[in-house]
Amino acid sequence: DEIARFHTLRQQIQKSNGKPNLALSDFVSETAPDYIGAFAVTAGHGELEIAKRFKDAGDDYSAILATALADRLAEAFAERLHKEVRTQLWGYAANEATSVDELIAEQYQGIRPAPGYPAQPDHTEKATLFRLLNAGENAGMALTESYAMTPPASVSGLYFGHPGSHYFGVGKIDRDQVADYATRKGWDLDTAEKWLAPILNYDPGVKARESAA
Repeated sequence: DEIARFHTLRQQIQKSNGKPNLALSDFVSETAPDYIGAFAVTAGHGELEIAKRFKDAGDDYSAILATALADRLAEAFAERLHKEVRTQLWGYAANEATSVDELIAEQYQGIRPAPGYPAQPDHTEKATLFRLLNAGENAGMALTESYAMTPPASVSGLYFGHPGSHYFGVGKIDRDQVADYATRKGWDLDTAEKWLAPILNYDPGVKARESAA
């Protein structure tokens, strides 16, 4: 039985040399059994309280430094966990021997795109991710009404292990894909346009007036 479904968006741009317009679903097999992974990590528990203590003491620099350090720790946690997934938990790259510089340059097999970022600009996909991971109980993480993660200094996303997987940006999309995405998500068009507003290749207000004319 299906317990969850992640939705993806596809590039809608004219490319040279016959290159395909990509969606994250391209990195999952359509015919054979295949897998993706998911993660949610945080280094933000207590961060706000620590930063507030510094601010209350008039030490704005240390407050900023504490926040920046928590952000870096969260990213490092995500990087470390991704390596363990590749080499041990999933194990599709068991013999990987990457240096620190290679890790920073992401010179390894697989990607970990996050909802709300260029490869999947829809922040609402985090809801499915958090539900599957039970992120609240397991990591003390939650989502706000705008799908921002709490506590701060948190990172979440999906793992793709396909040898050809790579990061890309969806870019601007047209109304036909927005309408299709709305149907797949169980939304009306207005809701889809609200959450996808930054990547719309049209003005919803103009389209609405044209439809009413």
